[in-house]
Amino acid sequence: MPELRHLVLVLGDQLDLDAAAFDGFDAGHDAAWMAEVAEESTHVWSGKPRTALFLAAMRHFAQALRAAGRPLHHMRLEDPANRGSLAAQLHADIERLRPAGLVMTAPGDWRVLQAVKGVAQAHGLPLDVREDRHFYGSVREFAAHARGRKSLRMENFYREMRRRHGVLMQGDEPEGGQWNFDADNREAFGAEGPGRVPPRTRFEPDTITREVIALVEQRFAGHPGRLDDFAWPVTRAQALAALDRFIAERLPLFGRYQDAMWPGEPWLYHAHLAAALNLKLLNPREVVDAAVAAYRAGAAPLAGVEGFVRQILGWREYVRGIYWTRMPAYGALNALRAHADLPAWYWTGETAMACLRDAIGQTLQHGYAHHIQRLMVTGLFALMYGAQPQQVHAWYLAVYVDAVEWVELPNTLGMSQYADGGLMASKPYVATGKYIQRMSPHCQGCRYDPAQRSGETACPFTTLYWDFLMRHEAMLAAHPRMALQVKNLARLSDTQKQAVRDRAAAIRSGAVA
Repeated sequence: MPELRHLVLVLGDQLDLDAAAFDGFDAGHDAAWMAEVAEESTHVWSGKPRTALFLAAMRHFAQALRAAGRPLHHMRLEDPANRGSLAAQLHADIERLRPAGLVMTAPGDWRVLQAVKGVAQAHGLPLDVREDRHFYGSVREFAAHARGRKSLRMENFYREMRRRHGVLMQGDEPEGGQWNFDADNREAFGAEGPGRVPPRTRFEPDTITREVIALVEQRFAGHPGRLDDFAWPVTRAQALAALDRFIAERLPLFGRYQDAMWPGEPWLYHAHLAAALNLKLLNPREVVDAAVAAYRAGAAPLAGVEGFVRQILGWREYVRGIYWTRMPAYGALNALRAHADLPAWYWTGETAMACLRDAIGQTLQHGYAHHIQRLMVTGLFALMYGAQPQQVHAWYLAVYVDAVEWVELPNTLGMSQYADGGLMASKPYVATGKYIQRMSPHCQGCRYDPAQRSGETACPFTTLYWDFLMRHEAMLAAHPRMALQVKNLARLSDTQKQAVRDRAAAIRSGAVA
């Protein structure tokens, strides 16, 4: 057996034949390495849809590597020799294969990077960690942007990225004369509802994916979620087809209704492309280019296209920069000193609150919920409830198919839970149940009344909103964007405040769910 020059490590979210790790790959001297290990589904209690998506996509990519003539060492989950963790498996395979060095594209998880570095060091092997080209910018560029700034607002970064990459620009000015069309992108559906929404882009499981589904059902039987309707793209070709369908069928109304919710309608006009992007089956440049081309062709309005571009060119790049310039300390932040356990019904959806039952139910069914359901339903409740942000983070990382830590952790701890004290979000995103009533009809069939803050029929969101303001009054009163909300506490008598506290205590005790 000829000496192995490089063992090229391919992680489950690096499924790209053109990744930087393959630069200079020589099939005569190098080999790729992939490992399916239980640890990646158990370090958080990973939902079945998420685990199945990663495994199915990895097995299809292994097939693509072999078809490309690249030698591959692939440890499957069910192999009796599987060591159960990335570090242990890599250690065993280095002992067996004796490579001269390791090569990898930068991973999306600080924990994984430290594990691989530890194994390389233990064996005295050089580890070449290469830039992940699936982003417009590098972590170094973000660090340069952040240096010396008192605040790190996404909007400033986004404008800089638009200028640098010439996206939706007319010379030095933004297309349409403004950078942000948020005001045009916040409509709710009328009383008649969303009407006929384009059907979900489905990819029926092939033999490989069916084998994975059976394996996950057997190996992770006690994990949350269901697989009876699994239809996510697991190959590059499928991901491209999903992109084409979104551009043609959903992008025209994406912006207008991106904040809207409707019971029993999980897909609406959203893209459903985040998982394919985060697995590296799609490149963000081709996704942004396709959306901009639709606008140029008159097939989609500027407001919606700008909102979509902002999520990818702005927000996606921004949260990655936050993650890699702030870890590992960022993961332990808890600025609001929230220590309550996340309610157990987050793992089952068994709650009388209609909006949460719907959002969690579809999450467990599909491994998916759109951004408003995540921020202003599941995230909003956890924030005002006072759940420990690390438990909230573990839940989001576990249940969503698009969850990779670099993107999920800052979104959860920073944007949703305000655990970083305002580094990312300009204020805590708190609201009463009336926000949900305005953006959806969930409240019509719910046992709780969003107009009531105390009493047996009070909406828990409304109760917890007022309780949150009282618990954090001193801090929020000094916040320029929260001071007016805090002043409303003066309208409540001591008796009314105590009624709110009593109701909030009942909610946290589990007496109200």
